[in-house]
Parts: sequence; C-alpha cells; structure tokens
Amino acid sequence: MKSRLFIAALTLALALPVAADFTTVQQAYEVALSDVRLPRSESGTIAYKTCATCSYETRQIDANTRWLVDGKSVPLKKFREAVQRVTEPNKEAVTVLHHLETNRVTQVSVYL
Repeated sequence: MKSRLFIAALTLALALPVAADFTTVQQAYEVALSDVRLPRSESGTIAYKTCATCSYETRQIDANTRWLVDGKSVPLKKFREAVQRVTEPNKEAVTVLHHLETNRVTQVSVYL
C-alpha cells in the first residue's frame, strides 16, 4: 500500500513541472455585437470593448483572419452582411480571438 502511494506521489511530482510550462498564446473575448466595430477591408483594424465600461481596443486583422457565422467560415463581406441584419445587437455575443505574440485578431465568430 505504501509503495502505491509513493508511486502516485512521485508521478504527480514529476507531472507538476510539465503543467507549469503552459503559456497563453491567444486571448478570447466575448463581447456584445454592439461593442464591435468591424473593418471595411481584410487588411484593416477591428475595434471592440472587453467590458461595457471599457474603452475600445483596436487590433490589426489580415487576410488570414477567420470570420465565422454559425460555425461556418465566410468572407468578411458576408460576415458584415449577416451581422447587419441583427435587430438587437446588444443581445448578440461575438467571440474575438486575439493572438498575443502577433497582436492580431485571428478569428471573429458569431452565432445568430
């Protein structure tokens, strides 16, 4: 019984340094659609508020930024058309993925 306990403790002790090596690569924000300012082109910027009382944060996007509507990838133009049809944008949530190293938005998704 003591040997099993010792082996379990040893296994956990060896696993702790591995768990400590995690680094955050992307930050996800869920914001109200009314708090998002979409870019006009694929090489522009997107602005969003991370909370109702926060200031807008502006981030670069590029041609690799993914635009998702109901889980399906669409071009930016189709994304803009979809969200413009929303009648109550303050009740719809948008998820924005911000890559921390490149300081770019990599994905924007909405479920309507």
